[in-house]
Amino acid sequence: MKNTGMLRRLDSLNRIVIPKEIRTTMNLDIGDSIEFFADHETGFLGMQKYVGASCKLCNSTENLTYFRGSLLCKNCTVELKGNISVSPIPIPVVKEHTCTEKRTYQSSQNLIESLKELMRRYPNATQNEYAKWLGVSQSRVSQLKRLL
Repeated sequence: MKNTGMLRRLDSLNRIVIPKEIRTTMNLDIGDSIEFFADHETGFLGMQKYVGASCKLCNSTENLTYFRGSLLCKNCTVELKGNISVSPIPIPVVKEHTCTEKRTYQSSQNLIESLKELMRRYPNATQNEYAKWLGVSQSRVSQLKRLL
């Protein structure tokens, strides 16, 4: 239990207003039932949301069974047992490392010679095309052209 330290006065009809913070933390909505507990010796007054006899998952009141401290209806237990509404594809726990091919490094001089040859054969080609033919990036082709 959590002490919140909020103070509320009784109105003329001996009613109290439950603060918004408590209503949200207790998940209380308009029209929900509340149980009150009183200890006359200590003067303690407690309250909790009244759940009653309904399914924990769908709030159904028919064909209820008790399981691990909660009431579940027959439909929900059948769905849980049969994994209905569950994706058939399991979520991977660990991502597999995708193996990429190891790059082969060529000397700048070899790349410059290859680029010169390609530029003679295909003078109207773009840098992207030269890059694909050489197996390098377009920015590397730009660097090589500056070295020419």
